[in-house]
Amino acid sequence: MKRSWNGLRRRVTVAGLAAGAFLFASCEAGQASGKGARVLVFTKTAGFRHDSIPAAIAALRELGATHGFEVVATEDAAVFEDSHLAQYRAVVWLLTTGDILDPAQQGAFERYVQGGGGYVGVHSAADTEYDWHFYGGLVGAYFKSHPPGTPTATIHVSDRRHPSTAPLPERWDRTDEWYNYQAAPAGNVHVLARLDERTYAGGEMGDNHPTAWCHHYSGGRGWYTGGGHTIAAYAEPLFRAHLLGGIQWAAGLSDGPCGDAPVSGPDKPRQGHRCGTSAATFSSLALLSTLFLLRERR
Repeated sequence: MKRSWNGLRRRVTVAGLAAGAFLFASCEAGQASGKGARVLVFTKTAGFRHDSIPAAIAALRELGATHGFEVVATEDAAVFEDSHLAQYRAVVWLLTTGDILDPAQQGAFERYVQGGGGYVGVHSAADTEYDWHFYGGLVGAYFKSHPPGTPTATIHVSDRRHPSTAPLPERWDRTDEWYNYQAAPAGNVHVLARLDERTYAGGEMGDNHPTAWCHHYSGGRGWYTGGGHTIAAYAEPLFRAHLLGGIQWAAGLSDGPCGDAPVSGPDKPRQGHRCGTSAATFSSLALLSTLFLLRERR
């Protein structure tokens, strides 16, 4: 009888551990695929209005549908309140312009980022909220000017370890509207790609002309790309891959190094990111159940 009970005890213990491990692994797989994640795409403008906004939204929805995250698009600044923002893993400021949030909405977004929320800025996100210090640090640099038209230029991809640049060639020739920024991004911003001003007319930043970067900022992750002015950009496979990698990284759906920062980064738990806690809880419950059975048997 004792031998039989010892066998049962071992089986119950192993079953408890296996159940916890299975739940944790299943949860981690869901995170990696983006299953159940939501991304808010914000397109409000108070200045120049890009005609590429509908194509950009459609492209992000297609990427989300293919890669397992839901895209919710809005121009309603009222969604910038704590309980609503908490539903999203990242907020994409897609072709925004001008002063578009009031002080209360700005405060809610600051708390969102500080709580681990992700930020993605696309193109004219750098032409947005010039008088908001927190946002200026988050976007990394503000728009200054651009040359006429949409010239073809060469981008030098300086770091291909990041998910947003891993699919790109080291020399990437693209046609777009190329921003000059008021200053190159500073602080802890890690530049992923730079424009080669020798390949087009109108650049004003010399050898250090960033066009894509990432950083860990105030508890969250920030990623920006200067591309995306034209409708055609959102049909380009490489540019779409670039956007996808940036969104997945900012949302914590894909890990990768941002400069010398650790692969997972010093981020706080991301808003709506409860998966790891739940898995650990189930694992603990399985072990507690096993211990309870052992105690009752004695």
